[in-house]
This record gives sequence, structure tokens and C-alpha cells, in this order.
Amino acid sequence: MFGKTNGDLKYGLEFDHADFKEIDAHCKKLGIDWFASPWDVESLNFLEGFDVVAHKVASACLTDKALLSAMRATGKPVFISTGMSTIEQIKHALSLLDLEKTILLHAVSVYPATQEQLHLAWIEELRKTFPEVLIGYSGHEAGVMPSVIAVAKYGAVCVERHITLDRSMWGSDQSASLEPEGMRRVISYIRSIPIVGGDGPKHILKEEEPILEKLRRVKDF
Repeated sequence: MFGKTNGDLKYGLEFDHADFKEIDAHCKKLGIDWFASPWDVESLNFLEGFDVVAHKVASACLTDKALLSAMRATGKPVFISTGMSTIEQIKHALSLLDLEKTILLHAVSVYPATQEQLHLAWIEELRKTFPEVLIGYSGHEAGVMPSVIAVAKYGAVCVERHITLDRSMWGSDQSASLEPEGMRRVISYIRSIPIVGGDGPKHILKEEEPILEKLRRVKDF
């Protein structure tokens, strides 16, 4: 189809300038902010030509000093995926960036990652180790619940997921992506977290009062 090497794979999947212009126009029409993960300074400059709102550091690029420094120079927010990286490497990467505009994303660079490989507890470790930055989650699992748990239990401030029209399509990331319905479910579940969580001290809800009156046999101790 597109050859067998990694280069063939990338050339078979990548967008050209006209494609990016179409993406940019479509997002502007719908009021969607968009950005991408440049793998070198030249690609960063290409994205800057569209005045994207932020930049993303792929896990594979976390140790690229030139790229990180160039991202900081744009003055825009930077998201960093931390897959395949040690704490020391993450520290070094953060030293090159503006911490007030940086969000770390816990990630596991396996496509797709199994439940045993996800290690969502590392979100808390990143938060304790780097209290000066926000921590999110970049998920490469096939399902939806780990992404919801990352927010509900571990407090991830944002979630990144890959999306595809069909997980059976050709390409290296398809099996680690969500189809549109899966993405809708992730969004719906995450948005429900503060709703179902509620607030305030324990009390009798007004909706419970008629049920209490009907069912509780002994009203007072």
C-alpha cells in the first residue's frame, strides 16, 4: 500500500500544506482551537504559520533541546507527553520551558497499551514531583474508562486521545484510537464527573423527603 518502512508509513499518513489549510479553515468555521505535535523546529515554524494556540511535545521528542527551546520562544502553552521518559529527563525538559505555560501529560508509549501498562498512579507521582505544573493524561488504550479514571480519581486536568473513523483502517495508531462514538462517550463521562460528585455536607435531599415519609417506619431515634 504505502511500503514497509517507517518512512513509508509516515509519508502515507502525513498531511501536506493544503491539508493543513483545510484543517485550519474548518476549525475556524466551527470555533475549534487546534494545534499539533511538531517533531523538529522546521515543523514548529510551519505550524506557527497558522498561529496555532499551543504546541505539543511528543514523547519521542522530550529530549530535543532545540525543539523545546524553540517552543518556549513562541510564548504559547506547551503540552508534553512523558512516555518513555525518566523523571530526570522530564526535569531537564521542564528546565527549558516556561512552567506557567506547561502541562505534563502522563503517557505510556505502547499502542495500544494494556490496562496493566497504564500506571495511572504515575499521574500523582508527577504532581508530587512537579507541583509547579499542571498534570494531564495522554491515553493510548483501546477503551474509554482509564481516561475517565485519570480525571475522576487522579485529577488529570486534561485528556488527550487519538481519534479515527475506523479502528480497522491501515496505520500504526488506529488500534490505540477511539472511533467517534468512543470519543463522545469519553467526553460525556468526563463532563459528568463534577455533576455526580456533588458537594456540601451530607443532608436529606428534598427529592428524598416523600420517599422518607412513605418508607421509613421509625421516624426518630
